[in-house]
Parts: sequence; C-alpha cells; structure tokens
Amino acid sequence: MPYAAEWNVKAQDGIRYNAGVARNATSIPKPRKVDTVVTLDTPIARTTLSGDSFAATLSKALNLTTVGDLLHHFPHRYEDRSHFLPIAQVRHGEAVTIAGTVVNIENQPTRSRLTITKVAIRDETGIAFLVFFGNRFIKSAFEKLGPREIIAYGKASRRMGGGRVELTDVEWETIDSDADPIGVNRIVPIYPLTEGISQQRMRRLMWNAVDLYAYLAEEFLPDELLTRLGMPDLHTTLREIHFPSTDQMRQSAQRRLTFAEFYCLQLILVARKRQAQKAAGVAFPIVDPVVAELRDVLPYQLTGAQGRVIGEIGEDMKLRRPMNRLIQGDVGSGKTVVAMAALLVAVRNGYQAAIMAPTEILAEQHYLNIHRTMEDLGIHVALLSGSMSEKAKTLNAQAIAGGEVHIAVGTHALIQEGIEFHRLGLAVVDEQHRFGVLQRAALRQKGTSPDVLVMTATPIPRTLTLTVYGDLDVSIIDQLPPGRKPVRTHWKHGEERAAVYENVRGLLKQGRQAYVICPLVLESDKLQARAATELALHLEHHVYPEFRIGLLHGQMKSAEKEEVMQRFRKAELDLLVSTTVIEVGVDVPNASIIVIEDADRFGLAQLHQLRGRVGRGDTQSYCLLIADPKTDDGVARMRIMTETSDGFQIAEEDLKLRGPGDFYGTRQSGMQDLPFVDIFRDVPILHSARAEAIATLEQDPKLALPAHLALRSHVQGRIKAVSAILAS
Repeated sequence: MPYAAEWNVKAQDGIRYNAGVARNATSIPKPRKVDTVVTLDTPIARTTLSGDSFAATLSKALNLTTVGDLLHHFPHRYEDRSHFLPIAQVRHGEAVTIAGTVVNIENQPTRSRLTITKVAIRDETGIAFLVFFGNRFIKSAFEKLGPREIIAYGKASRRMGGGRVELTDVEWETIDSDADPIGVNRIVPIYPLTEGISQQRMRRLMWNAVDLYAYLAEEFLPDELLTRLGMPDLHTTLREIHFPSTDQMRQSAQRRLTFAEFYCLQLILVARKRQAQKAAGVAFPIVDPVVAELRDVLPYQLTGAQGRVIGEIGEDMKLRRPMNRLIQGDVGSGKTVVAMAALLVAVRNGYQAAIMAPTEILAEQHYLNIHRTMEDLGIHVALLSGSMSEKAKTLNAQAIAGGEVHIAVGTHALIQEGIEFHRLGLAVVDEQHRFGVLQRAALRQKGTSPDVLVMTATPIPRTLTLTVYGDLDVSIIDQLPPGRKPVRTHWKHGEERAAVYENVRGLLKQGRQAYVICPLVLESDKLQARAATELALHLEHHVYPEFRIGLLHGQMKSAEKEEVMQRFRKAELDLLVSTTVIEVGVDVPNASIIVIEDADRFGLAQLHQLRGRVGRGDTQSYCLLIADPKTDDGVARMRIMTETSDGFQIAEEDLKLRGPGDFYGTRQSGMQDLPFVDIFRDVPILHSARAEAIATLEQDPKLALPAHLALRSHVQGRIKAVSAILAS
C-alpha cells in the first residue's frame, strides 16, 4: 500500500489516488435515467431504493414517504473526512480518517457478556485498532474481506506515552477502484436520524436517491436569474447539498437553496401586498374627531408612541385600499388602546369591527377592557368563544349577523362556518404569531376587503419582520406609559427558594399581589394542570396559610378561569398560581411580583411575556427566576433576562439561541426546514431575494411569461393561498 500521505492530494482537480491509480473520488456519477413511471410523488416503497419494511420506518419515524421527500431531507451538518493521516501522526481525541491493510481481527468477551471486536489495520507508519462494541457480525464481515485495504473514520484515543491508537464510533469502507466510498475520503453528510436508522444506511439510501432521481426535480428558478446571480441549477444543487465535491460547492448549493426559499416567500408576500393595495376596500373618512372622542373618555393620557401609531392607522383607514398593518409593541406598551381607536373609527363610520385573540382568557380580557371603555359611548360589544353555551353563541352570532353588535371579540370561533357579519369593515388579529396565514385570511373573508390590523406583543427582529410579515406595513410602539418602572429581575437557585418566598410574603403583607408560575412539566395541559394544582396546595397549606391562594390552568372551564381572574383583579386573591395561560394579555396593576419556578425550562420570549404580567402599575415590580440550568443555553437565558428588559433585544438573543424555526415555521410562512439557514448571516441573501421578487413581479405580475411558468407552479404549490392572488 502506498504511504498514507499520498492520499492527501489536494482536491483542486477532484483526483485521489488508490495504489497509484487515478480516479475521481469526489464527484457523483451523472444520474442515469430510470423507469419513467417514477416521479417525485412516487412512494419510496415502489422504487428500487428500499424494501417495504425500511420504507415504512422512514415514513413513520422521519415522515419521508416519497422520492421528493428523500431529495429534500437535507444534511444538518457535514464532516470533512477528505484528509488522511498517517497512523503515527494520529493524536488523542481527534476525529480522523486513516487508511491501511487489515492484519488481524479478534473478539474480546467482557464480564457483562458484551463482545468487543478489535480490527487491526496497518499503514507504513504504524498500526491502529478499530473498536466495535456489541456487533456480533463485524468479525465475520472482516474475515470475509481478508487482508484488504480499507479506509476508516472515527474518534481516536492513544494510550499514555504515545501508545497504540484506537478508533471508536467507526465508519469504514473498502478501497475499491470502481466504486466511490461515501462515508470517507470526502466531505460526508450527517443526516437527521431516528432510532433504528444508521448514518451509513441513510447515506447509501440518499446516494442512490440522488444518483437515480435527482434529474426528476424540475428547475423552477428562471435561467436568467441563475446566470446573473451565479447560482447552480437545481440538479447540481441537490447533488452538491447531499454529497459535496468541495466545500465551496457545498456553500454554493446552500446559498442557492436559501435564496430560493426566501425568493419564493417574498414573491408570495409581495404579490399579496400588491394585490391588497389594488383591491377596492373600505374608506373611513371620519377619523380625527373619533380619536378625540376616545381620548376624552380615557382615564389616562396616550403616550407619544401610541399617538403616532394611531395616526399611521388613521391615515391607512382614510384610504379606499384595505389597510394591512402590523403593530409591534413590547408587553405593557398599550397596544389594546391603539386597537380601540381603530375599532371606534370603524364603528363611527357605520361599519362593524372584530378582534380575534388566540386564547379565551385573552379574548375575555379584551372584551372586558373594550366593553368598559365603549359602553359609555353607546357601542355594543359582544364576546364569542368556543366554550360559551350553544344558546349564548347562537344569540351573539345572530346579533352579529343582524348588525346589532358593533364590535365582536372572540377566539377562532369568529372565523368558524356559520358566523356572518352584517357589515365588517375592520378585522384586528391579536398575537398574530399564534395564528396561521389561512386563519388570518378566513377572518378577512368575513367582510368585503375589510381593513386588517395585526398586533403582537412578541417583538420580532427587523429581519424576521420582513421575512414573516413582508405583506404588512409595520408600526412600532416603542414607549411605555408614563410612570411605568422597569421590572427588576433576579435569578435564584433552587436552594434559595425559601428566601424567595419570604420576599414574596413581604410584598403580600404590603397589600400587593403575586403570581407563581408552575414549571413546564411536559407539553401536556393535563400534566401542567396537575402540577399547578399540587403547587397551589403546597403554597396554601405549607407556605402561605395566612393568604388567599388562587389557581389557574388550561384544563379549567372558561367560566371558572374568568371567575378566578375576576377575583384576582378585585384583590380577593393575594397570590395566583398559574400555568402559562397567563402568558399574554392579563393586566392586574396591583400584581407586583412574579415567581417563575424552573425558569430554565422556558424560552426567552416566553419568560419575557410572563415577566410582562407585572410592572403594569406605578410601583416597583419584581421577577424572580428560580432555576438550576444544566446547559449553557439555560444559563444564557437566565443571564439575558437579568441584564435587559428590552423586548427587541431579547428577541434577537432568543433568535440566536434557538434559531429561526419558531419564528417562521411552515405554518406561518411556508418556509421549508432548511437546517443551514442562519437568519443573521443570511440577511444579504434575504434582501437580495426580496429585491429580485419585487423586480420579477414588476416585470410579470402574474408570473405568466414562459420563463416564469415553472416558478409560478412551484410557488402555487408552496402556499395554496397564493393561487388566487396569482390567478386573479
């Protein structure tokens, strides 16, 4: 065998050497055309790729059912196994690729009856041992090979004093002049897996899928765009994203996929915005007197930011084109009163308005706040939620349809079939991130191109605002009401719990109220309800027997939850134990301390929302995080929470820690799962994609030119809602 360093030939020509014979070891053979019956929608089990059993495992465990699913099951990382080390140069703790001749195989039994197989391979500089645990077939597999040359990749250990080299977690291939090793001697893809599927088997499956079927993927980006931006075509991209020939080609493939995702998303958002701007909507000419009327009945002054945003909304509502505006405002910034101004403008101009919230508690609180303010103005406000009795829902639905209700407040019950409006002119959607695109559209369809106002208390980084809400104009309420003091946040460890609860007792004695948030047990309302119940009983009997304790969780009926919240608002309860159902919207100014148990189990955005339940009055408020985080991310979340109360900064940090998945999942924007997208690094790609989308639609608004037909089909397939926009 040649000296191992001979294998370290640079990849500029894509050439590697095997015993002096040149071959292309980094490129994938050109895909050969197979049975034309196979399409991207063909089930994996009906191809030569897999038997029925493995196909069933892929479908159940990884949701990979068709050929197209396989081609779009991208690696989530890569390992560079293209550089060989002489065995003598292997260092302890490194992940290395070596090559050598098999010279010995032996099994070593252990007391636990676990068999350890050690395979010795030799190159011209030394011997290394490949170690396999509990694989009873591996010895016979190597014995059948005989003294063959192999390539192996694994984690190296070397005994003290420069002793023998051992490799564990080994992947290996025979050296073969007519076949390309796919697990070594190249940049190797590492796929998202599940139990029962090995990397080796997945890579072999993906190699064959790319080899046989990559040609089936239809290019949808225009040739002119690909050429101008210097991006590879789709077939090349699929080959290089799965089995990169060079790291440069991997990066090029990732850039192309990232651009394509952003580009198609921006086509949808820009098309939707253009369509909305052209639509004949409702004009509300009477604005300024209405806003003045609202100011007169409010018991407080609006902030400058609230006034500015109300002005922006008013200018939109005066126009005949439908308003599409997003209001971003941190917790406690006063978004509801801004929405009330818009609601009142719609009503005073002779139309109905609706406001949809994601939870019954938030919908009920909106109803109470709006009803309290509007009743003196002669405005009829009604609530519609899923847990109301059928009789109450029927009566309210009839009043909405008949026009007696001026403002309808509710949950997704507002968009259910059978709910009709007499003359809907404005639709307000609160906490938009809880709703999908189609739900937002369903509320809009209850009227004839009504104005749409979207509110969120979850600050979204500017880049993601462009990504997720690119079809909306954006207003930001960046000012808290006067007198509000920043909530002081402290991180305490579990052994400090007694001191934390003693601090709470001190505030309760002063007449203040408190929240204690039950930890996230599991994603189960029943388990959380049980945990919250147990915590409430413990506090009531063992910690605060002298105070009145309330309990709130998602398993309670709506009437029960509202009763508890009413008692807490009226200070008939001193302390409220709750799950995260109070995450948004609950407003009790006298509550001045919140304790969050096992705070490291919550995400940053959720912690910030929970913290926003206090600090709503003019007294100093506190947030106490009890946590013993066991991960670096958990420690980072606690540190960030104690260092800043700026929601936008927290959103940026949350994005860095968690990645963008939760901000733009497929439900929200249609984005596919691209594990290599970095929303911070890829900002230039996003801006380029939006500029190209705008230019494309300027040239061809309906994507009807021959060069855009494949693109049109692809975009329509991605989000059903866009079909009507592009076909209109």
